[in-house]
Amino acid sequence: MLAMVHALTGAAMVAATGFAQAQAQAPASGPGARAVSGQPVRAQAREITVQTDVSVTASGDVELEQDGVQVRADWLQYLLAEDRAIARGRVEVRRQGSVFTGPQLDLQLKRFEGTFLQPRFEFLRSGSGGQAERIDFLGERRLSAREVRYTSCPRDGSADPAWLLSAARLDLDPTGNEGVAESAVLRFLGVPILAWPKLSFPITEARKSGFLPPAINLDNRSGVELGLPYYWNIAPNLDATLTPRTSTRRGLGAEAELRYLEPSFAGELWGRLLPRDEVAGRSRHALRLSHEGTLQILGFEGARLAWSAERVSDNDWWRDFPRNTAALTPRLLPLKAQLEHPLPAWLGEGVLYARTTRWQVLQSAEAAIVAPYDRSLQLGLRLSQVLAPGAGPRDETAGHGLRPGRWQADLEAEFNRFDLPAGDPSSGRPTGARAHALGVVSRTWRAPGWWLAPRLAVNAAAYDLDQSLPDGRRRLSRTIPTLSLDAGLELERELTALGRALRQTLEPRLFAVHTPWREQSPLLAFDSAPKDFNFSSIFSDNDFTGVDRVSDASQVNAGVTTRLLDSGQGTELLRLGVVQRFLLRTQRITADAGPSARRASDMIVLGSTSVIPRWYAEGAIRYDADIQRAVRSVLSVRHTPGDFRTFGLTYRYSRGASEQVEAGVQWPLARLGGAGPGGLGNLAGLAGGCNGRLYGVGRANYSMRDSRVTDSIVGLEFDAGCWIGRVVVERLSTGRTEATTRLMLQLELVGLSRLGSNPLRVLKDNIPGYQLLREERNAPPSVPAPDPAPSP
Repeated sequence: MLAMVHALTGAAMVAATGFAQAQAQAPASGPGARAVSGQPVRAQAREITVQTDVSVTASGDVELEQDGVQVRADWLQYLLAEDRAIARGRVEVRRQGSVFTGPQLDLQLKRFEGTFLQPRFEFLRSGSGGQAERIDFLGERRLSAREVRYTSCPRDGSADPAWLLSAARLDLDPTGNEGVAESAVLRFLGVPILAWPKLSFPITEARKSGFLPPAINLDNRSGVELGLPYYWNIAPNLDATLTPRTSTRRGLGAEAELRYLEPSFAGELWGRLLPRDEVAGRSRHALRLSHEGTLQILGFEGARLAWSAERVSDNDWWRDFPRNTAALTPRLLPLKAQLEHPLPAWLGEGVLYARTTRWQVLQSAEAAIVAPYDRSLQLGLRLSQVLAPGAGPRDETAGHGLRPGRWQADLEAEFNRFDLPAGDPSSGRPTGARAHALGVVSRTWRAPGWWLAPRLAVNAAAYDLDQSLPDGRRRLSRTIPTLSLDAGLELERELTALGRALRQTLEPRLFAVHTPWREQSPLLAFDSAPKDFNFSSIFSDNDFTGVDRVSDASQVNAGVTTRLLDSGQGTELLRLGVVQRFLLRTQRITADAGPSARRASDMIVLGSTSVIPRWYAEGAIRYDADIQRAVRSVLSVRHTPGDFRTFGLTYRYSRGASEQVEAGVQWPLARLGGAGPGGLGNLAGLAGGCNGRLYGVGRANYSMRDSRVTDSIVGLEFDAGCWIGRVVVERLSTGRTEATTRLMLQLELVGLSRLGSNPLRVLKDNIPGYQLLREERNAPPSVPAPDPAPSP
């Protein structure tokens, strides 16, 4: 309805404005005549008759053009005394991609009052349009239309449109940002699917209170769920959406969202309540809030304050209502707050901050999880300072034509209080306070073809624990220095191969690290975890994230990468790389919790190629030379031969842990607009004369270790040109023997709206290379209010 309203508004105002701009201007005679009032007008006709001070009459292919408005008619008369233009025959108005035609126009130009009988309207940009029995112009911007019909399907009379929106009366008042439609009915394939006795809606981009389209959800946990959102435009910077809900299995409930936006801060509050869940037999709720902004009081100018929280009533919420969880980890719900203040510029780039982080852990009897620590208090400082900046042009005395580098110092200092979150099942994990400082001094030399970057880091930490360690200590400290040197070459050559000019690079790299061993308790791992061993992490000076664990090292990491580039387009056609770590002495602190005497680590090999047009393949393999087998690998290939055609296959293997195959596809299955195979042409009538094509979409993740499909999506999309139908089934595993199955049905009426549950986000997030059959007209804003729909 909103699209139709905007469309009608544009066409009607084109007609009114176009004729108004010609007010009190009579053509003299002949093509290219000039208006007597002085405004430039281009007018021509086969015959023009002028009665001085009375009227101007033109007939035969009459054309009038002014300020981008084109008016054509078989016959046109302008009455000077009444400021009245009368046009008959084939009357046509064009402006900015809109075409408005009808048999008779009667308009008082100066007051913008008059009538257009039996007009038809076309919007060339969207391909939509329709007709009305009559349009009355009621002033400069107001109008009223009778018996309006609107669609984006063909309107050549060969068949009834597949979808049609009609209204007995439509009144538009752009000044008051209000439109009113009476007896509005939406028909699809001749069947009424929506009807409104009376509608009130906004006709500009400004917000307006009213009901939004119904929200429908179907899944195996809640059954059929229906919500009727009401949008409340409270103030220009404040709005709310209230949604009563009913479910065939869970009963009545409600959902609410409040959003606010100010020049210096913004945020939102969302909540859902089920007074009594008929399945669970109890009351259930969820709450989510966020806020971010700057402080301008108490001397905190420039400080930033932010908080966010997500909480639910019970451990089963994440599996019963997976769409209502915004957290990336649905079983770990965060509560975070932070206050930051930038340091003075003379100190360098830096910030002071205070934070807190707490977790709600949604435990499961079949699969308990170990949650991260709560940071009840986190006070910190981060500072980056250039110690000796280089200046000026290239300095030949710096060596090898090198641009002068600069020494840089970075510092992070924090105090943290760590506690176990409520409901954490683990025992024996210590709690307490930690103060630490991470200092780094580094410099980078870089010249064409090579670079060199030495780095000295110091990790110091002191602990005050609530429980004694096995050796009886509760207070301990350590300081660990790390010296590293990163160096590499960037070599390239030109060559001709594959029928084109290419550039090949050779990029060897050495990364040497020395970190002495210092005693560290394996029980102290408040924020530390082993890093994934891959092509990127191997060039870091610590095998652990966080502060508590620092791997001792005396090692050299060596790797080489070669790339093949198209010299003309600059695109990468091929990439191959290999990297390995070499220990110079036994490493005592490792991710495996035991010493390692292996002189050479597993080898990592990666590659990617797009040499074959429309094909892309990439892979990474971690190879263990001791057992002469791959212990981990990821291989994928994707084929995209054209629009709306993509197929991808990915294989993931981790020795002793998992083995999975994932496939994703979007592909046309059949054309339904004519005589096709299998009698599919009989469905052409469903398209209302539009060409139709059926597409298949899907993704499946199959666990070869468990011999089962873990997650899957399968669906069909039918594009009839003026409407699109989607049926998508999504299955998400919530346990080894449990899954949530959701059915999404959507009808998209091109040029009007989308009805039903929206599967587009699911398809875009899960199928690599998926393309929308129609581009979204307006992306939803993050904080500003949504576009409201009509209200009764």
